[in-house]
Amino acid sequence: MTSIGRSLSGTHGEIVAGLDLGTTKVCVVVGEITEDGIDIIGVGAVPSKGLRRGVVVNIDATVQAIRGAIEQAESMAGVEIRSVYAGISGSHIQGMNKEGVAAIANREVNQEDVRRVLEQARAIPLSSDRQVIHVLPQEYIVDNQGGIKEPIGMNGVRLQAHVHIVTAATASVQNIIKCADRSQLHVLEVVLEPLASAQAVLEEDEKEIGVALVDIGGGTSDLIVYLDGAVVHTSVIPIGGNNLTNDIAQCLRTPIAEAERLKIKHGCASPTMVDPEERIQVPSVGGRAPRTLTRQELCSIIEPRLEELFQAIGYTLEQAGFLNLLGGGVVITGGSTQLEGIAELAEQVLGLPVRKGVPTGVGGLVDVVRGPAYATGVGLVKYGAAKIRAEEVPTAAVETSPKPSTPQLSWAQRIGAWFREVF
Repeated sequence: MTSIGRSLSGTHGEIVAGLDLGTTKVCVVVGEITEDGIDIIGVGAVPSKGLRRGVVVNIDATVQAIRGAIEQAESMAGVEIRSVYAGISGSHIQGMNKEGVAAIANREVNQEDVRRVLEQARAIPLSSDRQVIHVLPQEYIVDNQGGIKEPIGMNGVRLQAHVHIVTAATASVQNIIKCADRSQLHVLEVVLEPLASAQAVLEEDEKEIGVALVDIGGGTSDLIVYLDGAVVHTSVIPIGGNNLTNDIAQCLRTPIAEAERLKIKHGCASPTMVDPEERIQVPSVGGRAPRTLTRQELCSIIEPRLEELFQAIGYTLEQAGFLNLLGGGVVITGGSTQLEGIAELAEQVLGLPVRKGVPTGVGGLVDVVRGPAYATGVGLVKYGAAKIRAEEVPTAAVETSPKPSTPQLSWAQRIGAWFREVF
């Protein structure tokens, strides 16, 4: 078994691992950087019992789940995982749009100017229990010329940056790092989970014309909005797949585990989409005999909760001012989007085109990670691979233009040149 480390020949062959800490499952996805992109070489997933609504509430249970997922992924990939990009979610996440301004030192924008303007933008007042986890550039402005995505090399005297800043509760970040440390893992970076999911399921043209991604997890639903290719809004809605499961358990008086099974096997977003004569068997609690109900009764419990979720999403988009700017519509992903008819119900409630998002742009174990439940894990791998590629300086790029050839001189000409230089 080999250990994760930087390849001697550029980034090709380097291994990247993503750790998705979800309310219902802990998932590890391992990818290998190749000449053609990224190959998924290992996946591990175990039930999660130490998190609630995306936040760690039991350190020991979370560590146990991480170790189980790591062992599965290592066994499948044949590598030893020592570092990961870890996802973070939860209602403590907050996003805001800010602006930074800096003087251009030498009349030409360089990397240091960009660093200074981003540092100035992130200098926002924060309480001691919060920290910045992302500063995402939207556009740069050089001497009032806006719409610039890459300002390096441009001439001017004043550089502005519009950015989207994401903050998180420091305790939540530290608990994730602590759980990873106890699992003998080094966290390279804590990454916002919907940002990672967007890497896996969104197309670049969707980001340009405006798109909202909704990652429906077990405890929460994460919302991220792109416009003109940049992140302009992030928020968290405290409704997820577990709410559906709990409603089913309460209404049908069945155990939680059985309610989850019924939701996955027989659930549908709309009662009108199922056969009214189709019947299902519902286990009871307390040793009572199971009951037989129509499948429509099950779906009539699911539909109102999903409508509530999509109404909350529509309200959030409207309040933020983006509901009418989404030319690419809405993309839904996450484990709960596997419900039949959920995209059609979302379209009906939101009045926008909706599609299900599954991971794309990777090779290797494509069939294993094709489901929406793996969007965040695959996205973390793609995020990490992009970071690694950005840090690498190819040998061919060190010298941008060939050196002019030196003419060959005779021995007499060389001696004459030496005399002229000395005397």
